[in-house]
Amino acid sequence: MLEKGKIYEAVITDYTAEGQGVAKIEGCAVFIPNAVAGEKCLVRIEKAQKTWAAGKITQILEKSPHRVNRECPVAKLCGGCDFWHMDYTEETRLKADRVRQALNRIGGEELAEVPILAAPDCHGYRNKAQYPVSSEKGRVFAGFFKAGTHQVVENQRCLILPEDTDRVKNIVIDYVNHYRITAYNEATGKGLLRHIYVRRGGVSGQVLVCLVVNGRKLPHPEHLIEKLKAVPGFTSLVLSVNTKSGNTVLGDEEIILYGPGYIEDTLCGLQFRLSPRSFYQVNHHQAQRLYEAAIRQAQITKKDLVLDLYCGVGTITLAMAKAAGKVIGVEVVEQAVLDARENARRNGIENAEFFCGDAGKAALELEQKGIVPDVVVVDPPRKGLNADAIAAMAKMQPKRIVYVSCDPATLSRDVALLKEKGYRVASAQAADLFPRCAHVESIVCLCKQ
Repeated sequence: MLEKGKIYEAVITDYTAEGQGVAKIEGCAVFIPNAVAGEKCLVRIEKAQKTWAAGKITQILEKSPHRVNRECPVAKLCGGCDFWHMDYTEETRLKADRVRQALNRIGGEELAEVPILAAPDCHGYRNKAQYPVSSEKGRVFAGFFKAGTHQVVENQRCLILPEDTDRVKNIVIDYVNHYRITAYNEATGKGLLRHIYVRRGGVSGQVLVCLVVNGRKLPHPEHLIEKLKAVPGFTSLVLSVNTKSGNTVLGDEEIILYGPGYIEDTLCGLQFRLSPRSFYQVNHHQAQRLYEAAIRQAQITKKDLVLDLYCGVGTITLAMAKAAGKVIGVEVVEQAVLDARENARRNGIENAEFFCGDAGKAALELEQKGIVPDVVVVDPPRKGLNADAIAAMAKMQPKRIVYVSCDPATLSRDVALLKEKGYRVASAQAADLFPRCAHVESIVCLCKQ
């Protein structure tokens, strides 16, 4: 067992799913933040267990050619980004390899490589920000949580956000401090402002500002609205009422203070209405490429019936409707289903139907009614598919299953289960929708044997 506090020499050989470096020291796996594969380092052990340890670099003996100076001054403290210490070539390599390793190790594949859709730019791509707020010595400030904590790290300029998004945050903070509005304290449950939520349309440029509050009112909201009107595209100001303890961001009730309470944006040539709770990929450019790749891999024709489980507000469903004979979307969130139907109406799409319900149970009900889709598309949350969804797809026996995932591990687990049901992997691809962050999207197309 390694000794806590002792310094060891180590070579970084790989990365964890969260982007930390991995080294083997005396047969023990050591996880090391801010490391780059191939580097030889002196590592101080911060935490030691029997089978693993956590370490910290004290000196780099042999530097990787992929190591770069961090553009973000708070990158080492902020838990928002993970890869400002390496170049983008190494970041995309490790993300593609993470998908490949998961599919091989968990999914039973033997892939030599997995291609990745790299982003054209690592700056200003995020169309949504959720800033937690805190206070110190009577001054309220906003930023992002330090990794693994709820300690807010103040950040004046986040490089993966558009400048106008940070501008909104600064206007709100100035207003809050001017009127002495208190920041929410998780320990005491007191304080008014919890989060500053900003959503910006990638094409429309429209801006939605949502303040998450531990109450139902703001003092002098008209003064804040006047300040926000200086931001190009400012469209709506909404209060999200969240008086519950815990770390859930948005509350269940919304109060519109200005504008319609939503913004509109264009994706894959379609118009979408986006309220604070609407799911929408945070990287508009890469989301469009991801959906286009999914449609290509699905090989949809005008004769096909397509079933989209976990359809959200219908982004993939409606994009596929243009190529399919008919599409059916299933989503458990009732408001999302209402939004999906409205989005279909607004875009003049008449070959789409949407149902509210759990994906697995709804799919089983459709199968019992004799509905047999040619293609099934799934884009589940991070936890992956549930047993009912897999059972329903196995009974339906579609020709192709297109699986879009934000977690390579649960994707690979489900791929292994679907292979047991008579499917094989026809193609696999990674897509980087989160440059400088550890998350990676992927698409796997499975065909019936």
